[in-house]
Amino acid sequence: MANNSLGKIGGTLLTETILGHLGAADPEVLAGPRAGVDVGVLRVAPGVVMAFTTDPVFVLPSLGWEQAAWFAVHILASDAATSGLPLRAMSVDLNPPAELPDEDLATLWQAYAGACEELGIAVVTGHTGRYAGCTWPMVGGATCLALSPENSYITPTMARPRDRVVVTKGAAIEATALLAVSFPDRLRSQVGTDMLAAAQGLVRSMTVVPEAGAAAAYGVRDAGVTAMHDATEGGVLGGLYELAEASGVGLRIDRSAIPIRPEVAAVCAAAGIDPYYSISEGTLVATVRPQHAEGLLAAFAKADIPAADVGEVLIAGAARTMLDADGREVALTPRGSTPTGKRSRDCLPNEAPTTPSWADWDPSAAATARRLRP
Repeated sequence: MANNSLGKIGGTLLTETILGHLGAADPEVLAGPRAGVDVGVLRVAPGVVMAFTTDPVFVLPSLGWEQAAWFAVHILASDAATSGLPLRAMSVDLNPPAELPDEDLATLWQAYAGACEELGIAVVTGHTGRYAGCTWPMVGGATCLALSPENSYITPTMARPRDRVVVTKGAAIEATALLAVSFPDRLRSQVGTDMLAAAQGLVRSMTVVPEAGAAAAYGVRDAGVTAMHDATEGGVLGGLYELAEASGVGLRIDRSAIPIRPEVAAVCAAAGIDPYYSISEGTLVATVRPQHAEGLLAAFAKADIPAADVGEVLIAGAARTMLDADGREVALTPRGSTPTGKRSRDCLPNEAPTTPSWADWDPSAAATARRLRP
């Protein structure tokens, strides 16, 4: 039976159907598409590389056009920034719903272009059109480019044994912020006004561009950071597993060292979701040479970016484990896995037996459900 679940595909459907057919072979492709890798890297001239990343244009109207456009840009920019290269350009295909008024389209696009300008990104080409069947939040697609000397890039395939593992900001940043913005009345009654405001304040934390830039400025490869990955679908633990899988290494993580902000704990408890596996745009997972771990943490602190050392990289073939809340060493499972074998949800808990569907509480929040669903 076909598995038509929403969100990123995986397993043999990805490896055989997609990754087994990638067009012409090109020796200048230094990093091609694979699971858990945020960017592709192409040598475009001797000693010069370009990093590419492609994602849907995700626009959540409940954020308001300006914040929605900002977030749409940062979803793409965050992935590109994990290459360690300076952001340079973007191509955009924008396909809003047919009913979107021209004035709202203008507001949305001007905010989108403004967010690009803030990051030094030029929009170099694109396509804009209204077509039947286009609905929020996925309203097109875009590619973000970064450009730099060849010895400056990193990918999630480059973590090394003995590296320390660093996580920024903590778990479930995006899930918490989007739930708080989309369901304020429901959450206010459960977590209180102050906690709700703190959760809504995480919206502008849904990016890893600042910390990826700080990490690259500190140093890459032997000079510091060896790999970076944006913890989105699958959350911080899913991101850690993906990075280990991409690099072919083992991992030992102390789950208690992963920061959980008070507002994150409160909102995730109210929603009945696991913060460690909940979607977390804004959380950077990085590996760093052991002698540079303290220096990297100091660089993050100087940039006012909370971060923590949460574990270490082990040799290839070693287990991928974490210390759980009781101090027991248990298997680190990938995105979508739980001890019961059911697919976990990085999302609104509409399958939880004791929790009603959050999308039922507010029909306009269906877009949030689609973003948070794996």
